[in-house]
Amino acid sequence: MPDEDAAKALETDLEQARLKQETKNERQVWYFLGYFLFGIHIIAFVMIYAVRHAK
Repeated sequence: MPDEDAAKALETDLEQARLKQETKNERQVWYFLGYFLFGIHIIAFVMIYAVRHAK
């Protein structure tokens, strides 16, 4: 019985660690996507400005 309890506790700890890491990874993906889209817009605005002010 004690071995089963220890195995169950270890399994629970590993599952919690996996969920925590998965949440962290998902947050990093959203941050990356946000920065990427923000950067694309900055580049687009600079290009629009350059085209409108070209002679």
